[in-house]
Amino acid sequence: MSSVTDQARAVMEGEKLKELPLEVNGRDRKILQELAQEVREIAAQEVQEEKRKLWYALNALKPIRPIVFCDPENGWNEIIPQEMLRCEGLLAREWEMKLRKEIFWGRSMGDDKVVEPYFDVPYLYSEGDWGMRERKIGGTGGGSYRWEAPLTDYRDMDKLHFPKIEVDYERTQKIVALAEEVFGDFLQVRLKGSFWWSLGMTWTLVNLRGLEQIMYDVYDHPQELHRLMAFLRDGHLQKLDFLEENNLLSLNNDGTYVGSGGFGYTHELPSPSFDGVHVRTQDMWGFAESQETVGLSPQVFADFIFPYQYPILERFGLNCYGCCEPLDKRWEVVKHFPKLRRISVSPWANREKMAQYLEDRYIFSLKPNPAYLAVSQIDEAFIREELRKDLEATRGCVVEIIMKDNHTIGGNPENVVRFCRIAREEIEKVVT
Repeated sequence: MSSVTDQARAVMEGEKLKELPLEVNGRDRKILQELAQEVREIAAQEVQEEKRKLWYALNALKPIRPIVFCDPENGWNEIIPQEMLRCEGLLAREWEMKLRKEIFWGRSMGDDKVVEPYFDVPYLYSEGDWGMRERKIGGTGGGSYRWEAPLTDYRDMDKLHFPKIEVDYERTQKIVALAEEVFGDFLQVRLKGSFWWSLGMTWTLVNLRGLEQIMYDVYDHPQELHRLMAFLRDGHLQKLDFLEENNLLSLNNDGTYVGSGGFGYTHELPSPSFDGVHVRTQDMWGFAESQETVGLSPQVFADFIFPYQYPILERFGLNCYGCCEPLDKRWEVVKHFPKLRRISVSPWANREKMAQYLEDRYIFSLKPNPAYLAVSQIDEAFIREELRKDLEATRGCVVEIIMKDNHTIGGNPENVVRFCRIAREEIEKVVT
């Protein structure tokens, strides 16, 4: 299961900001401005434009070379531990962490992420449930948990309703104004909405019904499961309608993280009919996956998942699909989704088969195993050998190498730096 991505993190950031005092004292402001100035200096380097061109070319299926991107996710807490932060205020510390990540990417990581001269602020909002909510057991400190699914009987489906989004416009504008006050002389502050990570629906499905139970439902309650999937589809479509009608969507054709890996740089979006103000789903990258249904056969996936994800993805201008699930087993179904461009090839997928399937018609979003970095000293020879095999297998494909889903980097920040360096070295050997 994927861990926290940029989009999911943006949603989490919005949740935190709803509770934090909206103030930055003079000392913290000075620290933040020094960091923002450093980000601006990094963003002005010529190498950032060179990296930007790599992403535009990749997303247009005309790659200059394979691209490397590393987001250590939970590993950031080992790269930039709390004791490293200098700010005192809670909000200031959140912003400091955000800036220090960009500086690490720009100064140390060695991957192809572009450092942009922006500081994005999310909408502050709340989103209700579906009429029922699972009860989590465990999970303290980010650990494992189980849950009790609330929809134990399909006869209770009439208790379900679509979630309602409520945006706190007043507090959102206050935090935008404060960010402009603090960063305005250094970075462009942007209000940038992020209201979902995936639109795949099956995470909601298993929370409501239970993972094991849906495996039985495809045989014992097929009609009821179809009805539930149709309800979830309609709820997601209504959500997209609400966001469009209230002008809450933001373009993601820039340095915005899209799907489960990669960035959105493209000249194919927004749609030619975009009016420059009101962003619609057709102006954006969309994304869906179905990691939770990895135990279903391709045919069952085709019957119970594909038809309900299709109308959601159909609304978007370009689409990403997949995360940790091995798509080689269901590619013959997945390939029929509309406007596909970026395909996740997880550590559990057959690389050779996926290379044959994708060729140069899709982005081959290669996900090395995050366990490579989960030790204090990485096995560089092994990583090099695995990357070399992957790069050889994907000759002729449009490749991005995405290191993510790291729950730990073994307490050693140098692991991510070495990984990126090894990946770049192996890419140079294949390209030359």
